[in-house]
Amino acid sequence: MAEYGDVSVALDEHVALVEIHRPPHNFFDRQLIKDLADAFEALDKDAACRALVLASEGKSFCAGANFTDRIATGGSEQATGGASHLYKEAVRLFACEKPVVAAIQGPAIGGGLGLALVADFRVVSPDARFAANFVRLGIHPGFGLTFTLPRLIGIHSASLMFLTGRRIHGEQALQWGLADVLVAPDRLRETARQLALEIAEGAPLAVRSTRATLRRGLAEAVKAQTDHEFTEQSWLMRTEDHREGVRAVSERRPGRFVGR
Repeated sequence: MAEYGDVSVALDEHVALVEIHRPPHNFFDRQLIKDLADAFEALDKDAACRALVLASEGKSFCAGANFTDRIATGGSEQATGGASHLYKEAVRLFACEKPVVAAIQGPAIGGGLGLALVADFRVVSPDARFAANFVRLGIHPGFGLTFTLPRLIGIHSASLMFLTGRRIHGEQALQWGLADVLVAPDRLRETARQLALEIAEGAPLAVRSTRATLRRGLAEAVKAQTDHEFTEQSWLMRTEDHREGVRAVSERRPGRFVGR
């Protein structure tokens, strides 16, 4: 067992369980994404590791960034600088050289959806929920989602998620190709591990080479996309609509937006 801040790593039979420990919702910040990237890079260098399972402790897989706390502390505008550094760490995750299977037990929201799409495959439970709810918060999508989500499910379905902010449940995610396997909650971790073990049975050099070809240019594309996303988020975070969006989401009501 190794620890990287709120991230633990346990390696067994060539499969590493990388687990986030910020229950119940596993909100992320730059430090958490850096810790994950550090863990991924260490496993890239470990010849005993051939595949990763990305999981989290708690109700949600990852509920994204905690915008409510930022507004409450007056830190939303200052957070734009932090977002730039956070995205640099996120690009490191996409540069991981070994296959990743995500075990998604609950909501993956906003940037948490972006984190879920770092993985090659997603094993989900019926309680999983996926949402790119940025417009409901009055901001632009981030974490490279404007590149990764259309690439996975197509521009039409991605646009529907982006422009409505609606939540997609596990069964629909499976139908759309956003999820690869749908299993009961009590089988989630083991099913994800079995998929990772199946990958790990292949010749490791060949698996790594094939995956590198399939993901060629991905990290670079995410870097270019997050640069643009950050520019758009920076000015939108200074708007009245963003402050209203955060209040509306925290109060579970529709936003009363004014376009400024």
